Amino acid sequence: MKVYLDDERSTPIGWHRVYWPEEAIVLLEQNIVTEISLDHDLGDDEHGTGYDVLLWIEEAVFTQGFIPPLIFVHSANTSAKHKMLLAIANINHFYNASK
Repeated sequence: MKVYLDDERSTPIGWHRVYWPEEAIVLLEQNIVTEISLDHDLGDDEHGTGYDVLLWIEEAVFTQGFIPPLIFVHSANTSAKHKMLLAIANINHFYNASK
């Protein structure tokens, strides 16, 4: 399953749209996500951001041996996107080192 986390953009064909980080995490916990594309700013800070999904993935890889899906960032927030790309690099580095 390809998961697209965004509150405003149109969902690309072939992707399953979710609006909140907790929805994405529920799907990740089921080990059915092959690719995930994340926006950062989701319009409701109480629900969190796309970065919160990366924090969950990072912890799951470190503590549970979780196999991360392919991860993309489509956020227009350039500083947040940079932070998210660093998190993805860290996730991939640790995962590849642990194989």
